[in-house]
Amino acid sequence: MSKLLLGASTLVYPMPAFLVGANVDGKPNFMTVAWGGIANGEPPMVSVAIRHTRHTLKGVAENKAFSVNVPSADMVKETDYCGITPGSRVDKVKVCGFEVFYGKLKTAPLIEQCPVNLECSVAHMMDLGSHMLVLGKIEETYVSEGCLTDGKPDVNKIKPFGYTMTPDNQYRPLGETLARAFNVGKELRSRE
Repeated sequence: MSKLLLGASTLVYPMPAFLVGANVDGKPNFMTVAWGGIANGEPPMVSVAIRHTRHTLKGVAENKAFSVNVPSADMVKETDYCGITPGSRVDKVKVCGFEVFYGKLKTAPLIEQCPVNLECSVAHMMDLGSHMLVLGKIEETYVSEGCLTDGKPDVNKIKPFGYTMTPDNQYRPLGETLARAFNVGKELRSRE
């Protein structure tokens, strides 16, 4: 197989579709983030990369707290809107009809309609150039009751989706199950 050189690129899939929230000048604001994910297990931490010009970053820095809200596939319009509309000019909460609630920290707005919400305190902020990498310690996790099976989060009920840049800039749901994790690889043990 031949390979084409593309130069240094951020081509990693899947990219999540997160709605990151922060209070900015006392008002809740949310932005869409695709550059984020799990950063640490103990303590549980998440990372999000935010451009310096984003209105939400101001609130993250002000409050040292933010939320990562995982929208379901039926929230794709709201998720896209929060990524293409500046919060400095528009009340996104009002336009999107978000029901906002606050948890333990009292300063990180969370979206009721999102099936999963992570309430985070800022652990580190690192200026990487085009983006500020924000590492958040997850203080609490909220999951909608309707998205649980036997008391545990059920991805089929949460219905998260991701973002793909090329070739068409699309939001895509999770696909079919390929194999059982921590199991299918055992088939290769005969090669040891």
